[in-house]
Amino acid sequence: MRKGQSNHQREIAMTIAVFFIILMFCLISGQCQDTVPQQQPWSMDECIQYALEHNITVKQSEINTQERTVEYSTAKNSIWPSLSANGSQSFSFGRGLSEYNTYVRTNTANTTFGLGANLNLFTGLQTKNNITMGKLQLAAATADYEKAKDDIRIAVMQSYVQILYNMEIEAVAKAQVSIDSAQVIRLEALAEVGKANLTEVANQHSTLAQSQLTLTQAHNQLVLSILDLTQLLELAHPEQFSIKPMDVSAFALNTLPSADQIYNEAIGVRPGIKAEEIRVEYAKANISFAKGAYSPILSMNGGVTTNYYALFGFENAKFGEQLKNNLNPYLGFSLYIPIFDKLVSQNNVKTAKLRYSNQQLKLENTKKALYKEIQQAYYSAVAAKDKYKSSDAATESAQKAFELSQASYEGGKITLTEYNESKNNYLKASSELLKAKYEYLYQTKILDFYRSASN
Repeated sequence: MRKGQSNHQREIAMTIAVFFIILMFCLISGQCQDTVPQQQPWSMDECIQYALEHNITVKQSEINTQERTVEYSTAKNSIWPSLSANGSQSFSFGRGLSEYNTYVRTNTANTTFGLGANLNLFTGLQTKNNITMGKLQLAAATADYEKAKDDIRIAVMQSYVQILYNMEIEAVAKAQVSIDSAQVIRLEALAEVGKANLTEVANQHSTLAQSQLTLTQAHNQLVLSILDLTQLLELAHPEQFSIKPMDVSAFALNTLPSADQIYNEAIGVRPGIKAEEIRVEYAKANISFAKGAYSPILSMNGGVTTNYYALFGFENAKFGEQLKNNLNPYLGFSLYIPIFDKLVSQNNVKTAKLRYSNQQLKLENTKKALYKEIQQAYYSAVAAKDKYKSSDAATESAQKAFELSQASYEGGKITLTEYNESKNNYLKASSELLKAKYEYLYQTKILDFYRSASN
């Protein structure tokens, strides 16, 4: 009987060892996933590219750039003269003017044609400044478009890494459920032969229920993180979505450049900074545009008119002959000199100067915001690096303690509560190690992103 019990205990111990190996494999490789096959897993690059093509915010920014393109075209074309044609037909009843310049009692008809052109010769350089401002607006909108794409890239990277982290946490929770399940089976088998009491069995069932709750929570967090990413991608069905695990086999804690070094590289390539710099130039050009209202405006107009005149009941000259004889070319110039416009122009200049000063402050604030973002990412990466080192050491110690506790518990030297506490400490340390690893990976990717030019 004792020999049978000994064999049974060895089988249970081997079962626990198998689950322990599974846990180690999951923690190291991160490959413990659902056995249900996923269709077409997405890589991070594929997610980013899809988001750039389908995200509504990015599309709106692209449309805004197209609008600025049209406005710039309108500004450039304003240097050309305007050309228009006109025609009119009128009838008069009663008395009409005859060819002898006397009035006769008859109805008349008058047909008039005209072709005219107008050209502004000088407008206080307002036309030139308006073209410059249109060009700057287009450049700023283009930079805004690039910033919108950068924002979606960062958001996708963050969501993608969060999914990877939640996948790892779910794997840890699954391994914990497996170990606790095996422990329940072991205790129930021992209770049948009088080697364990019912209190220990009940406590282990409670521990298993808590592990299952933890697994449910981890799974829910994974589902929500997948939902966040699919919403960024404008996908309607998150249930059909899965991602490719990142290759972390070459994971290493690299030396980080300083926050100031990253900022100095980022300041020249970040589209958000470029957009605000362009708007400073636009605000400066707007001052010159407003000052143009002080200057005289000289314009030229010219064209040709002709008409056909007919008296009913009288013999009239032919239509073509009249149009030829009545041909009337003209050319004229007009000069507008502003004298007093109720201080409108003066106040417009003051407003333009104030907007220029405000835009300079906005640029400075944008630079400070960028520096703050880089500092936060840098120190988060440093903290994650330090946390990873500490967690790695803590996990190694917790693993050894768990192995000793397992042997002690099987030898009857410690209680079930002490065993579960050791196991939970090990799993907690493993979770913290995973969290630090993915936090470090994410923050270093963000730092590399700040240093690189937009694609």
